[in-house]
Amino acid sequence: MRIAASLAMASMASLALAGCGGGGGGSAGGGGTTTPVTPTPMPTTSYSVPAQESLSVADVQQIMAQAVAEAQARGLPSAIAVTDRVGNVLGVFVMNGANLALSIPNVATPIAGTLPGTSLPAPAGLAGAIAKAVTGAYLSSGGNAFSTRTASYIVQQHFPPQSNAANIPSGPLYGVQFSQLPCSDLAQRFGSGGAAALIGPKRSPLGLSADAGGFPLYKNGVVVGGIGVMGDGVYGFDPDSANVDADNEEFIALAGTRGFDAPDDVKADKIQAVVQLRYSDATTAGLKAPGAAPAFATINGSVGNLVAVPAYSAATIIAGSAYGAEGSGIRASTAAEFSNRDAFVLTNGSGTNRYPVRAGTDGGAVAQPLTQAEAQALLEEAFKIMTRARAQIRRPLDSRAQVSISLVDTHGSVLGLVRSPDAPIFGVDVSLQKARTAAFFSNAKAASDLAGNPDAKVQNRLALAKTFFGDNAIFTGKTAWSNRAIGNIARPYFPDGEIGRGAGPFSPEIASFNPFHTGLQSELVFNNIVTHVGALLSGTPDTPARCTQTPDVVAGQNRLQNGIQIFPGSVPVYRGSVLVGALGVSGDGIDQDDMIAFLGTNNGGSRVGGLGNASSASRSDQIIVSISGGGTARLRFVGCPFAPFLDTSDQNVCQGL
Repeated sequence: MRIAASLAMASMASLALAGCGGGGGGSAGGGGTTTPVTPTPMPTTSYSVPAQESLSVADVQQIMAQAVAEAQARGLPSAIAVTDRVGNVLGVFVMNGANLALSIPNVATPIAGTLPGTSLPAPAGLAGAIAKAVTGAYLSSGGNAFSTRTASYIVQQHFPPQSNAANIPSGPLYGVQFSQLPCSDLAQRFGSGGAAALIGPKRSPLGLSADAGGFPLYKNGVVVGGIGVMGDGVYGFDPDSANVDADNEEFIALAGTRGFDAPDDVKADKIQAVVQLRYSDATTAGLKAPGAAPAFATINGSVGNLVAVPAYSAATIIAGSAYGAEGSGIRASTAAEFSNRDAFVLTNGSGTNRYPVRAGTDGGAVAQPLTQAEAQALLEEAFKIMTRARAQIRRPLDSRAQVSISLVDTHGSVLGLVRSPDAPIFGVDVSLQKARTAAFFSNAKAASDLAGNPDAKVQNRLALAKTFFGDNAIFTGKTAWSNRAIGNIARPYFPDGEIGRGAGPFSPEIASFNPFHTGLQSELVFNNIVTHVGALLSGTPDTPARCTQTPDVVAGQNRLQNGIQIFPGSVPVYRGSVLVGALGVSGDGIDQDDMIAFLGTNNGGSRVGGLGNASSASRSDQIIVSISGGGTARLRFVGCPFAPFLDTSDQNVCQGL
């Protein structure tokens, strides 16, 4: 009954959301002629700053020893990785006899093109363990604790993912697994010395993981890192959430969290996002080694050993960075950087903002690039909308939304990045992916850039899109594309979730769909991942900090330097009818992300004059597509939430803008 009710609720919610917000009607938003939505004076601060907690060497040893004891009790020698909140690998312990191979089930396109099947030899399993730990740390915050099982729940072709699902849309974060990529130009890399040694966010070897066995770690209610376990050699996902799994890796990782467990009231299974999310099928009552773990010194060198992982860690244990401190790479902004005193920025570990607000770099392509003052206005007004917005995935109820916000120009260059104090870390890279995605596909050069990619699979996606839309001029600048619209055509069913329909042109057909193979998104970075896997396995040169092989817009830079993202939360920014950049938002519910980007662009444009959202007539929600099996469907532009603000009762706040 609970499953049936959940599916019914999801169906009703998806229908309701289809008519909400939209941003498709009313006056044009491209010329700065609209009025800001319910402006409200902001207090000095609105958020609590997380305490600067961190994992000590003794903490990491305890976590590892607890996991090892459970692995021994279950007869599954494993690799155990621990990270801090910003992704530094604090240590990797490998038990004697652990299976360090990594097999990805049911993937039509293998991750490593020259290796047989979908199996990677040892020590690829170490990459899986690190990715799981990063996922637990990056998806979590003081208001929500998400595990790799939670990730599995929200990235598949149906939400919730169940074998009896019918006509249920895909997961709200479908595609997030291809973020934090090893090629990302935003992600920091292991090996820096001095003050930069522990700054983040760090990259993940395999993006975010959907394989059970990864959890966040907390101290005094503050998220301080993550643990990931690989022992069975299979790096998969849970295709049917209707049952309860008895996953040994999940039990081993859960044992490691004892004393560092997430507060119960913020775990994913306490959070409703249309349906109740999942946190863990493993329980503490099911642990086979619930007692005190042996001292780490008694197992290191006998039960197993600390190991080095190229490009991620040395064969030792280090203490974690305290998130919010300069040395973590993320800190509170100065008054000179942002007027809002809640704003946090990325730093280089020595006091310098990595992404200071600046003017556009695309003067050769745009007659009037964004000025520094305009960039500041867009970011600050988006931040104000966030501060007023009701959170979707945070506890307690009626918390304020917390997100990361990125602004780019038409070259994909970062013009500023700002975040709230406790936004999940994953949103930093994802907000930049979203901004670049909207700017890229709205650009007149998008089609030629896709055609110029040397990968035939990427080139074919453009051909499929031309056929799908019946338009040989698609992606040549005549349409303003949001991330929500790109997501519409990047799902294995079009319209989303409708079984029996064909796939969107940017997605594989359902017969070959897999969370590790999402079509254009994964094909754009395929060669980067292959190169990185080769570096881990055989010491060959690593992938550069530059994803995709799209042609350079300037020497050494393409427009998609950290890949694309295919779930909502970004809009392009226009000066009249001219594209000048895009704003990307990530960290809370997808409708909250959309609203913050859309209203932030509207209000920022109104504040400085002359900027704003695309005109209504040019937006992607004006495109109507004939669908397989008959009928038509309209694309979306943005979707805004019900009862969106904490300080007003306004509804339909995106309508008419």
